[in-house]
Amino acid sequence: MTTVINIDKSLSPIYIVSINRPHRKNAVDRATAIALHDAFRQFDQDDTFSVAILQGLGNTFCAGADLKAMMQNGKRDEKTGNPMNEDMNEIAPMGCTRLQLSKPVIAAISGHAVAGGLELAIWCDLRVADSTAKFGVFCRMRGVPLIDGGTVRLPRLIGLSAASDMILTGREITADEAKQINLINYLTKSGAKNAAFDEALRVARLIASHPQTCLRNDRQSMLRNMNQHSELEMMAHEFKFGVDTLQAKGFGVDVQKFLDRSKL
Repeated sequence: MTTVINIDKSLSPIYIVSINRPHRKNAVDRATAIALHDAFRQFDQDDTFSVAILQGLGNTFCAGADLKAMMQNGKRDEKTGNPMNEDMNEIAPMGCTRLQLSKPVIAAISGHAVAGGLELAIWCDLRVADSTAKFGVFCRMRGVPLIDGGTVRLPRLIGLSAASDMILTGREITADEAKQINLINYLTKSGAKNAAFDEALRVARLIASHPQTCLRNDRQSMLRNMNQHSELEMMAHEFKFGVDTLQAKGFGVDVQKFLDRSKL
């Protein structure tokens, strides 16, 4: 049986997590979300590993939440019948995005990192992309909210103005533009297969070569000092507004139109 999340420990101290649903453009259903959450919990608890790399197998990093699975199998609000997460403390729709790890994660991005896939990418400490990478809040066109840290982390990374552009328009951002607005840290244009992963591995090995206690403490200090409010508090606000959207009358109409059109 094919696993939805592959874990490769052969390059220790680098821990590699791969989303393995290329037939669904690596969209995340509930089983994949749970597997992602568990994979990164294991990474954080295993002293053997210093840095993780997250990638998507095939030609897509991650297309976001699996909307077909969400509409067919997701939990439902008792009043509206709309799909929803019942509790902020549950595993997030994209799996790992509410985890606050003690060690860094690098996203190796090839192809689309959109909607929840964008939220996965910006959950990571660093982002490495190749020239095929595309970014965007594509869920804007479906009426699906950012509920995995997108409204919290995107303004931190690229500033309110650029984040507003992405969140309000839902337009596609190319790899070149992503580098210009600091959405990604490294852009490789070698054209070689697995170029993004190879560059991410190079960066991961550099990070792993440093004294880890100092590195992790400085990382934690940096993250905690970024804002007066904790990230979890800010994500709780995002969650509340997201649930309001999911419970709204008419939610899912545009999702269903998209599914009917694309025949997913």
